[in-house]
Amino acid sequence: MSDDAGQQVLAAVRDLAPGISGRAAETEEGRRLPADLLADLTAAGCFRMFVPRSHGGYDLDPLAGIAVLEELARADPATGWTVMLGSEAPHLLALLDREQFDKVYANGPDVIVAGGFNPQGQAQVVDGGYQVDGRWAFASGCEHADWIFGNCVVLENGVPRPGPVEGMPETRAMLFPANQVQVVDTWRVLGLRGTGSHDITLTSAFCPDAYTFDIFTGRPSVPEANLVAPLVQFVLHLGAVAVGTAQGALDELTKLALGKQRLYARTSLADSAVFQLHLGRAETSVRAARALLRDLASEFIAGAAADPGAVAGFNPAASAALSWVTEVTSAAVDMCYRSGGGGVARDSAPLQRRFRDIHTFSQHAAAAEGFLATYGSALLGRPVGIGY
Repeated sequence: MSDDAGQQVLAAVRDLAPGISGRAAETEEGRRLPADLLADLTAAGCFRMFVPRSHGGYDLDPLAGIAVLEELARADPATGWTVMLGSEAPHLLALLDREQFDKVYANGPDVIVAGGFNPQGQAQVVDGGYQVDGRWAFASGCEHADWIFGNCVVLENGVPRPGPVEGMPETRAMLFPANQVQVVDTWRVLGLRGTGSHDITLTSAFCPDAYTFDIFTGRPSVPEANLVAPLVQFVLHLGAVAVGTAQGALDELTKLALGKQRLYARTSLADSAVFQLHLGRAETSVRAARALLRDLASEFIAGAAADPGAVAGFNPAASAALSWVTEVTSAAVDMCYRSGGGGVARDSAPLQRRFRDIHTFSQHAAAAEGFLATYGSALLGRPVGIGY
């Protein structure tokens, strides 16, 4: 990784941050990133930061990447979330054959991929590939993506083909140019509204075998340490968005508290000892969550350099960390919302939006508390998989 490149992207994002925050309500209302903001984020290098230098990218390591994603989510959680998923394209595309990876990036590094990880489709084996049908939820950023994938259960002669895990069917992701996939407007939700996480559908669509990949057990065809074990890196990225969301809430509350006198209170909010205690605890908790993610990212970087084949073993610790980070950051945002007074209940209040965003985030399957049990099992030497 180039330290200069990481600092360059981070500086560009910090320059954009006031504008991103100022347009958060617009992003939410439009339920997607505004086109000109998307262009600014692309120019800042957000969608090439993990792309290998051999393909025109910056090849940032996870430590640099989570710093960028946290800063974006601190400005606006929906923007941070959308950039997070769009920037992860090379981790997924590296699971293709190398020839196809090179073709996808032949016209430049700013490639955006969206799709559905849950195998909500079926892929029937046919000559040269698969016949695909399905509908996938939560395809964040699908309206501006270049490529869209849907994970599928593989069928052979109409029967699910056995997968590498006993008792589970084989699954493969099917990748299509975005203009071949239908987007269904379904994203009307509590929070993270600006992510445009609509449903996508495919009907009797042919996908060549070369444009399929295994999300959960595939190995990258591109020999870059920063592309190994994508699932581990994805949960670190998610954690960075959670930390940024909470830090932004603390920023908002601190500004509000300096001029806030709540009804029936004897002192201003800033002079309340009870409030000061809660603020100190929340800030310290968020700082601890950030430190944990950075520590894990550093450990992952060292492990990937020493033995890329072994880094998948980081899965239990990373997934448990995301569960804990989600709990801690949600509690911090809750404190901010409760302390902010009646005014933060308004739709126009940034704290209300962050409250909705973090609780929508907390519903993500990857943040489930069951992953803490998986990590506990791993610590006891019990066999574990990628789930809980």
